[in-house]
Amino acid sequence: MKSVWKNPFFLIGFIFIAGVLIASFIYSGITNDHIPKYRFIYDDNGKIIGGSPQPPSWKSPFGTDKGGYDMFAKAIVGAKYTILSALAVGVVRMVLAVPIGLFLGVFLRRKKKYINGFVDSFHYIPLTILAVYLLRPILLEPQGGFTTTIFERIAMEVVILAILTVPIIVVVIGNETGRVAEQEFVLCSKTLGAGKLRIIRKHIFPALREKIFVIFGQQMMQTLIVFSHLGLLQIFLGGTHISYDPWMPDPPQSITYEWSGLIGNTYKLLQWIPWVPLTPIICFALTMIAVSFMIEGYVQATTGYSHYFKKGKGKKQKVKELPKLEPSPEEFHLYQKSS
Repeated sequence: MKSVWKNPFFLIGFIFIAGVLIASFIYSGITNDHIPKYRFIYDDNGKIIGGSPQPPSWKSPFGTDKGGYDMFAKAIVGAKYTILSALAVGVVRMVLAVPIGLFLGVFLRRKKKYINGFVDSFHYIPLTILAVYLLRPILLEPQGGFTTTIFERIAMEVVILAILTVPIIVVVIGNETGRVAEQEFVLCSKTLGAGKLRIIRKHIFPALREKIFVIFGQQMMQTLIVFSHLGLLQIFLGGTHISYDPWMPDPPQSITYEWSGLIGNTYKLLQWIPWVPLTPIICFALTMIAVSFMIEGYVQATTGYSHYFKKGKGKKQKVKELPKLEPSPEEFHLYQKSS
């Protein structure tokens, strides 16, 4: 495990995610989530020379939205909600799926094909659509206001998104467990009298440790993608503020400035002020790249192989041709058979 912290890929990904989280907490602690507003641009003489939205500049690295609010500050404030929620979904999924998958692969091997056939149907269910139906009553603000706190709504969303994919992860881990259980070192241990629980603890789980970390990273990235899809459907992390003004209602707003809410509020402006929707999109992309770096670094440090750059992947491996050896008549000797 110590070698993981010496791997450059793992360190780059970890430092990026940890740095963004620390910056988000420090900013919120200092400013109390205050978003700077640059409604107008002034010259040195105090004369107005422009207005919002403003393109990226040294003063505002990611530009401002139509109201003049700084996009960089919004992204920093929402980072902690987005990243920690995706991390929590991945952790809950693995905590639920790993023990059940190990049990399935060891104790229910004969019934595994029936369970796999049933769970395969889950691959064809669109996760985002199912999540929308389950989360709308929780995250859309009713006319009288929310009756739950923001952390209660985030916790319920994390649990629902985690449970939706647990069956699929259970089957994946169950299949991997079955594959390891057929290895010679496991069969030898079984022959020597080791029980199933000891085989899981001493042989199968250590052999699956790298695979479990890879699946955890993939689940975190998949959760970030689902967050972005939910944002496009106005289902924001932590709740969607809805204006019920009968005359001039405001569009749905994110309460926490989390990144999916920033996409849902601004994706229609992509052609006119592209820096506004691109800010949360770039944040999502960089975070997923950082997670991929951590997966690559962890696999390299623990196995010595690459996860994404496997040798010979997609290409035919060249087989070295050996020189043809033809026996010559001098190599043969005749012996008289003794009676």
